[in-house]
Amino acid sequence: MDNQELKNAISGVLVIDKPIGMTSHDVVNAVRFGTGIRRAGHTGTLDPRASGVLVILVGPAVRLSEYVSASDKRYQAIIRMGASTDTFDADGRFTQQTNTPFNVTEAQFESTLKQFVGEIEQTPPPYSAVKVRGRRAYDMARKGEEVELAPRKINVYHLEVLEWAPPEVVVDVHCSSGTYVRSLANDMGNVLGCGGYLVGLRRTKSGRFSLRDATPLRKLQEAFRAGNWYQYLIPAAEALGDWPAIELDPDTVDNVKHGHRMPANPADKPGINNLVRGVSMAGELVALMELDTTTSEWQPKKVFYS
Repeated sequence: MDNQELKNAISGVLVIDKPIGMTSHDVVNAVRFGTGIRRAGHTGTLDPRASGVLVILVGPAVRLSEYVSASDKRYQAIIRMGASTDTFDADGRFTQQTNTPFNVTEAQFESTLKQFVGEIEQTPPPYSAVKVRGRRAYDMARKGEEVELAPRKINVYHLEVLEWAPPEVVVDVHCSSGTYVRSLANDMGNVLGCGGYLVGLRRTKSGRFSLRDATPLRKLQEAFRAGNWYQYLIPAAEALGDWPAIELDPDTVDNVKHGHRMPANPADKPGINNLVRGVSMAGELVALMELDTTTSEWQPKKVFYS
């Protein structure tokens, strides 16, 4: 196997602690350049101002993106109360400011937090990557055009004050994919009547990966230069490590990789949307399998093993 064939066979996950100042796409490009592997993509954008867990899928594992991207996220958000901006963060221009002393109590703030826990409707910020009639909302907003974004349903599982240092508050946010923490900050400020905007954001968890799993980008780039970056590559099977798995013997692996069905065991417990991971005896991800309840068979949905 030559060097290019070896690179084409590499499949897995790099969990990176993204620094402030880089876009998520910048980090993906750094991974592509450092590994020499073109197939790489992130699983949930982090704004340039934000830092923390950015999950990068490398090689054939990029086909897991739709499942990994849908995972829950966790953040530490720094919200400054007493003003609002048009971008809902510190990059924007002020749309509301007050010269009166900040007089919201911690009890009032925590009471407001409770209104945002559960399934709620949230309108994305006008300066966001959401498309409106085929155009990015931020492009329209920068040109002074009216941006009307439809609210969407999100889930906020947990909100907790970690530090009360008015006018700034540090909040732990556990939420579904697609949640804009900037919008949460703005909406909380509106409810309190004093305004609020995001001044700092650190993603502490994405799906099953947390900061404990993350490698600082600078350290990873050193490993690229040294040629030992493989030590940070997490097997693709672990990207969906919270999914149930069924172990496949060598004969079954061969059948599954050719798209053949296999009988389901009554003891098998499917996960979300009747899906499980099909894993080889060596722990490699072979396929995502979907249960056909009419025939009690596992149907390969996406095959990763060649």
